[in-house]
Amino acid sequence: MTESPFPLESTAAEAQEAIAEEFALFGDWSERYQYLIDLGRKLPDLPDHLKTDEFRLHGCQSNVWITGEGDTDKLDFRAISDSAIVSGLIYLALRVYSGRPAAEILATEPDYISAIGLAKHLSPTRSNGLAALLGYIRDRAAATQG
Repeated sequence: MTESPFPLESTAAEAQEAIAEEFALFGDWSERYQYLIDLGRKLPDLPDHLKTDEFRLHGCQSNVWITGEGDTDKLDFRAISDSAIVSGLIYLALRVYSGRPAAEILATEPDYISAIGLAKHLSPTRSNGLAALLGYIRDRAAATQG
């Protein structure tokens, strides 16, 4: 696995707080969507051998590929989408959860979604995809717990 940019903050809670502060700087949702797209561009690309059905996240309308590795002490996730906005959603989720211990992942609800008003501004298919992404992350964390 190549070097991950995550985690950026020391804890998942700090990451969620930073996300809320950043999104509060924007006055409307067109600016927030543009910021999401910009964040998605910061994701490291996945090698082609990981962009296969084996790593495809089902439940998303867009193509999303995700891998997770590590153990109970630290789980690292890499993911990318062919959709710019979905890549931004992935960036936010990985910022909160990637590079963290399994127990912290499982204990952290994705409060940033409501804190920035994201739930109200996603289409039902993107909401389902985000739920699938978060479910994958939680399932991987739970699997390390035995």
